Amino acid sequence: MTSVSQRLDGARFSRSHGRILTGSGLGWALDAMDVGLISFIIAALAVEWDLAPGTAGWITSVGFIGMAIGASLGGLLADRFGRRQVFAVTLLVYGLATGASALVGGVGALIALRFLVGLGLGSELPVASTYVSEFAPARIRGRLVVILEAFWAVGWTASALIGYFVVPLENGWRWAFALGAIPAAYALVVRWGLPESPRWLAARGRTAEAEAITRRFLGDSADAADGAAPEAPARPARAGVGTLFRGALARKTAALWVVWFCVNFAYYGAFIWIPSILVAQGFDLVRSFGYTLIITLAQLPGYAVAAWLIEVWGRRATLSVFLVGSALSAMAFGAAGEVWQILTFGCLLSFFNLGAWGALYAISPEVYPTAVRATGAGWAAGVGRIASIAAPLFTPWALAASGAGLVFTVFAIAFAIAAAAAWAVGDMRGVPLDEAVPRS
Repeated sequence: MTSVSQRLDGARFSRSHGRILTGSGLGWALDAMDVGLISFIIAALAVEWDLAPGTAGWITSVGFIGMAIGASLGGLLADRFGRRQVFAVTLLVYGLATGASALVGGVGALIALRFLVGLGLGSELPVASTYVSEFAPARIRGRLVVILEAFWAVGWTASALIGYFVVPLENGWRWAFALGAIPAAYALVVRWGLPESPRWLAARGRTAEAEAITRRFLGDSADAADGAAPEAPARPARAGVGTLFRGALARKTAALWVVWFCVNFAYYGAFIWIPSILVAQGFDLVRSFGYTLIITLAQLPGYAVAAWLIEVWGRRATLSVFLVGSALSAMAFGAAGEVWQILTFGCLLSFFNLGAWGALYAISPEVYPTAVRATGAGWAAGVGRIASIAAPLFTPWALAASGAGLVFTVFAIAFAIAAAAAWAVGDMRGVPLDEAVPRS
């Protein structure tokens, strides 16, 4: 009998894989909807509550503080208690907190609830990408994780539609928050409808459960090689954050953290503030939201191209090219003044940046062995969230001091640094997931 890992790596794509991808992707889309909504809600609240730019920045940044903590803890908890359990709990936490935000009457309560939203959201994202990668066949693993990330564009587009049609209405921001409570109900579907990761079960010594889930999940779709060695019963893994910096993993972890930090800083510094930047340039709220919706739609082809290239060029080349494209687009967007320039360079920034995100989420779990896979992906995301805390505070200050040109030049530099660091991470295209260290 071939091992659980060998059968998962050699399997043909089946409806079971489609259910895992769709089930995880819908949760991912709902996450994106929540993160995207705050950019539209902040623009509306700045007018309704007469918010100072610094206060608006803190409402945004406190969510990222929660995300930084959540990403680090979520990965550790997923490696200890399982991927599915943590995935469901985090959806529940941030769904309920988002729904409660619809009832707030002041800044203090909103900041407290945004922290809880971030805590749940930050925990969920690295766990979901780890979960999908552990079920995916080796030859298309990167592509499936990029497709998972593409659900982010679906959710962000939903947030742009809500921002355009709902937020400008009377008390529209409250209705927008209420729609964000949908993940609380979806958490129950995730908890009971999706299986636990067989790789995680096997790594914890629960081989009988891993075998049963693999058999039920794959059916006749696994391409098992004759004569492959059977999988020996595994002892429950005892590994933690320190493992990420042992041996050959140390360099790759450091490089991955640099990429995550720079991409988060540039992405959230730009995209959270695009509606407000357009309003500051003289566009009314509805036109600003409409332009943002058009820019958001460019995310979808970005993901599609990245999903194709990641198994053709490999992880590093795809990530680096999309990051260089993001840097050039950021420079052009910062200098844009005419409507056609704003839309053209905004769409290019959206295309390249979100394609880069897809490649980054594909790479991150692959760097690590099963025992610390969610921990590694979670801590990388957590380090990135430190930058996403700073970015919404930096952007309004820098805009007031020097305008959009300097702001987007800084973002372009961050993208360029990330593109260079990506080459030190390694490339796992076509390599079995349980080979702990990718080839250099």
